[in-house]
Amino acid sequence: MLKRSAIVASVLAIGFVLGFGTLAFTQEKKPPATRAGLHLIHAAAKSLEDAEKHLTRAEHHFGGHRAKALDLVKQAEAELKQAVEYAKANPPAPATKQ
Repeated sequence: MLKRSAIVASVLAIGFVLGFGTLAFTQEKKPPATRAGLHLIHAAAKSLEDAEKHLTRAEHHFGGHRAKALDLVKQAEAELKQAVEYAKANPPAPATKQ
């Protein structure tokens, strides 16, 4: 009976350790203040690169709308590059704790 209680106690202890360990590692972590939101800009840039590839590979001209869309994608890419440059030159102020 004592052996069975020791096994149950060991299993419960391991469960608590694993449970609290998992909880500690899954806490939401905020990105550093200097890069806040920059990963979203990079994701958008990647999506625009993909859109540009698809538009250039399209065989039909769609009445000039494909070319206009391609121009707009290139403009959006240029804007995102400027946004990244601005973010690097003007990092956000660190949040103050109250």
